[in-house]
Amino acid sequence: MSKIIAGLDIGTSKISIVIGTQSQYDSNKLEVLGIGQAVAEGIVRGMIVNVDKAAFAIKQALQAAEEDSGININVVNVDISGKHLVGTCHHGSITRDAIEEEITVKDIHKLTKDMYRIVTPPGTEMIHAMPQEYTIDYDIVTQDPVGMSGVKLEANFHIITAKTHAIQHIHKCIKKAGVEAEVVMASSLAAGLAVLSEEEKKAGICLIDFGASLINLVIFIDSIIRYTATIPLGGSNITTDIQQGCMVMDHQAESLKVKFGSLEPKAYTTQALVTVPGLRNRTSKEILTNNLALIIGARVEEIATFTQEEILRSGFYEKLVAGIVVTGGSANLVGIREFFQKCIGLDTRIGTPDEYIEQGSSKALSNPMYASAVGLALAGFKTLDYREAYYKMTQANDLDVSKKNVKKEKKSSFSFAQIITKTRSFLVDDYDDK
Repeated sequence: MSKIIAGLDIGTSKISIVIGTQSQYDSNKLEVLGIGQAVAEGIVRGMIVNVDKAAFAIKQALQAAEEDSGININVVNVDISGKHLVGTCHHGSITRDAIEEEITVKDIHKLTKDMYRIVTPPGTEMIHAMPQEYTIDYDIVTQDPVGMSGVKLEANFHIITAKTHAIQHIHKCIKKAGVEAEVVMASSLAAGLAVLSEEEKKAGICLIDFGASLINLVIFIDSIIRYTATIPLGGSNITTDIQQGCMVMDHQAESLKVKFGSLEPKAYTTQALVTVPGLRNRTSKEILTNNLALIIGARVEEIATFTQEEILRSGFYEKLVAGIVVTGGSANLVGIREFFQKCIGLDTRIGTPDEYIEQGSSKALSNPMYASAVGLALAGFKTLDYREAYYKMTQANDLDVSKKNVKKEKKSSFSFAQIITKTRSFLVDDYDDK
């Protein structure tokens, strides 16, 4: 069996774990072996505020996934989110020794590695450095410079930084839960691995990861990540509005949203009554579904407006040929696809993480709430940048060729040594006879 991979999604409302392995039939797909989930504790707006509570919730989800799969997990790929994640652009360059030599994958990695040495704002660390186009000798601009010649190699990078203490808290939590982190990835990038097709990334797409307390946004143009942003609003804001507008408990508001919430046009005119149990010695409350729709619609319209403004700010609105993909737990809200499409003015679809899952795997993973967890598992064998996949393949081939050459050299050296030894032995024996 191939390497076992576990994706750990630490969300504000839930902790999800997906255990899987690379499919034997399709190298781009994940064979799901087990899933686990637990209610999140000690997490506010994507950030861990109570390490012990968060660690306990992670351990619960981990145990559920291990029981489901029958596999003990020691290492996980984990995501990080929060408004502290900031995407910026930086420029990097290296000077090579000779113009005659071709640019290699080693040069690309050296340039990228140098970017991790740049000084970030105090209290932050870089978690991603993603190259855009490369420039060779101030003149040639290309997405893939490998094999070309030049002395000065430059590139613009999209950098994502996160608070150092937030990263440390994640490592502390998962260590207390009994596992270690192999990869720490921005949650929106992980979700992108699970729900976006290569064709969409090439055409131009905006992914909206609609979570409980945050909206993470990432834009792909020409298959390259160009822009990321975080909007501090989410499904919990809708729940709070229902709680206040209908004067019910928090868990009752969440239940109303999930069971009866809708953004479809007919929801605003349908006057059905929903009965909510009252508190001790108090009568039940009756809530009209059209009033519920008005409350939900007002908040989602605000969220869609903020999202549209962020896309316009990126400068890529007119280049989003494939439009928008909405994923995350709040993407389950009835009618949200049509609502976002109308408000933002771009073609929209709901992103479910089943495109890259092998047929026959758990059907529960067709739910967009599992997008980040599935993406983290896919990160065990898929890359964020299509060029990295090619570079890995190239390096693997070069390594195989190098090993074969070494074997041939050793074999030739051994044969030559044998010839010398035998010749020397023959001469010595011949001399003794004389």
